[in-house]
Amino acid sequence: MTEVPEHLLRRSRERREALGAAPAGGSGAEGGAGGADASPPPGDDGEKIPASLLTGQASTPATAATPSPAGAAAGAAPAASGAAPAAAAAVAAPPLKGPEGHTQRLLTVVKAGSIQDVKAQPTDKVHVWPHLLVGEFVAALAMTAFLLVFSAFVNAPLLATANFNFTPNPSKAPWYFLGLQELLTMFHPMVAGVTIPGIGIFGLILAPFSDRNPSQKPEDRKFAIALFTIFLMFWAVLVIIGSFFRGPGFNFILPWRDGLFFDL
Repeated sequence: MTEVPEHLLRRSRERREALGAAPAGGSGAEGGAGGADASPPPGDDGEKIPASLLTGQASTPATAATPSPAGAAAGAAPAASGAAPAAAAAVAAPPLKGPEGHTQRLLTVVKAGSIQDVKAQPTDKVHVWPHLLVGEFVAALAMTAFLLVFSAFVNAPLLATANFNFTPNPSKAPWYFLGLQELLTMFHPMVAGVTIPGIGIFGLILAPFSDRNPSQKPEDRKFAIALFTIFLMFWAVLVIIGSFFRGPGFNFILPWRDGLFFDL
């Protein structure tokens, strides 16, 4: 059984003493009129929860107060007629129960800090505007300013006017297309120009759907890093071979022995 706090027990004893003293003082003035017995029930030492609180039923006095002789005749009929419904209501009244069938009626004080969550929930999301777009806009402005200054002091690597009567040997594409030109020397144009690049692009498109790891730490993104490394190294190796290891006739050479046949 749940222990009752000491201050509630003390207040209960004081209230019982007050209720037990009132009928004794009023009986002499009324000429011996009988009153309800306010003494604690047998076996109740005042240290436990009363049975009426545990069952949820209101305790009814054992006997009613005796009316005065003057009003006994006038109130006899109403009292007799109302006695039966009152007794039936007292018997038929269902026991009062709280949530989940609990019958305790004692309350306690709960500190607000124990039931209220005042901590802010962490979040990993920010608004696109202004958090993201402001940074991208500043980066675009910085890159534009760098290109303007760089182009003012450094000339573009333009060659002489093209001569249609003379074809340079080897004839190489710009460096960013040399990987594709290298594939054309190894495979059929349909395979080198459509199939292999298409498979690579399609694989990069599927990468966000195959790797849904939200972590931004490199050690947690091994699959994404490996996929990008394979794609980057595959294309970088083809560009390096086409730039430094292809000579006249686009034949394979050794640059430290035959020289370089590539201009930026």
